[in-house]
Amino acid sequence: MASAVVFAYHNVGVRCLQVLLSRDFDVRLVVTHEDVPGENIWFASVKNLAAELGLAVLTPDDPNCDEVVERVRAAQPDFLFSFYYRRMLSPSLLQSPLRGAYNMHGSLLPKYRGRAPVNWAVIKGETETGATLHVMADMPDAGAIVDQTAVPILPNDTAREVFDKVVVAAEMTLSHCLPALLDKRATFKAQDLSKGAYFGGRRPEDGRIDWALPTFDIHNLVRGVTRPYPGAFSDTALGRLVLWRTVLLPARDPGLPTLILHDKQIVARCADGGLLRILDAELIGRALTPAMLPVALT
Repeated sequence: MASAVVFAYHNVGVRCLQVLLSRDFDVRLVVTHEDVPGENIWFASVKNLAAELGLAVLTPDDPNCDEVVERVRAAQPDFLFSFYYRRMLSPSLLQSPLRGAYNMHGSLLPKYRGRAPVNWAVIKGETETGATLHVMADMPDAGAIVDQTAVPILPNDTAREVFDKVVVAAEMTLSHCLPALLDKRATFKAQDLSKGAYFGGRRPEDGRIDWALPTFDIHNLVRGVTRPYPGAFSDTALGRLVLWRTVLLPARDPGLPTLILHDKQIVARCADGGLLRILDAELIGRALTPAMLPVALT
């Protein structure tokens, strides 16, 4: 029976930990995070799962502190896995397992290395993304690829809908490559880092809409940061507008960016003349209605 120490968080952490247990791994230690006060916790809990299963669990502020490093070394794991854990792990931790340290990343590496890969893929208008298991290295998300699984991004998919697909892709990727890792038959493909880039974490302020952008880019921002994320917004003369769901319309209506009625539908006219049908929005904290129109957008 192979042994492992698992650093994990979020839905990917829950599902991938369950994959290891289904393959009879001896999970000797789980390291996860305490939930951040005030954060919208819409995802499953690795800490709760570990407690339910009677697994040893730590929730350190710093995973690279001496205490955690010693606990990991004392566990003498064959493998170390990181499944959506939010902190970089030190070389001391990465060198602890006998048979390597591996991370599950939520993109098709080498694209979208770094933070919030699903949100960025949607915002950038990608038509597919996925999950990649790779060797952990000193640089984040830069180690050799073990396996990856692609999923489609449809034109109106939200980041949450794509993330749900990526969770399944992560589960499939790990399930597919574990036998080869265990039997030492796994092959490793070096990444060509020039074919991708690093992206940083996103803040609520990054959801501000630039109405000078093409209509398609604005639509991608809306679906990339909609619930459970803070949302795409614009400050108008009437107060803050938050767009939660939009659909591209084939019609065009040249003019200044404005919220208007078009064929009895609330739409946003963008600077390039494109139209976005507004399916879900709030203005000054209230549901947007035709009675509030028109609203100038800047």
